[in-house]
Amino acid sequence: MAKRGSYAKGVAKREEILTRALEVVAEQGFRSASVREIADAVGLSQAGLLHYFGTKEQLFVEILRKRDEVDLVRFTHDPDSPAFIREDYAAVIEHNSEVPGLVELFSRMSVEAADPEHPAHDYFVARGEAVRTTFAEALRHRQEAGELTDAIDAETLARIFQAVSDGLQVQWLLDRDVDMPGAVGALFDALASPPPPRRP
Repeated sequence: MAKRGSYAKGVAKREEILTRALEVVAEQGFRSASVREIADAVGLSQAGLLHYFGTKEQLFVEILRKRDEVDLVRFTHDPDSPAFIREDYAAVIEHNSEVPGLVELFSRMSVEAADPEHPAHDYFVARGEAVRTTFAEALRHRQEAGELTDAIDAETLARIFQAVSDGLQVQWLLDRDVDMPGAVGALFDALASPPPPRRP
């Protein structure tokens, strides 16, 4: 029983750390949010903090995983709902502009994770597959409803949207005047099925 209680406390502390770390990275930026800053924010030493995660890199992977979890609850409608595609996608993009530190962390680690040996590699591969699968299914529904062009298959379209989202984040980090939600909206407009021809 004591072991189970200790385990539960450890899980709770880990969640507390990740929740606070999200705030620290979002507020202070990726470069400023050192292990020391995060440890101070949750009342731990650096060694005490890393006890829960192993390494600095794994800590940042778990921060990104926690971010996905929070965003999923906050922004996602039912995948069968028309709002799942345009409104939810735009809401996440808009939110990203409010948390530049998390955007920088995601963008930097996604590049580094191209190395199969990097601690974030499996996370980014699995995340990409999950995002594309869910998005492709929702896009397919919109195509079947005649709301989006079917000139591009849903799987390819999902990959394009993922590339647009990731690429826009990098552009925005370089130039904060980039209108990420506006660019996404323009893509949706371009892919909308044309209205039926008017009858004479």
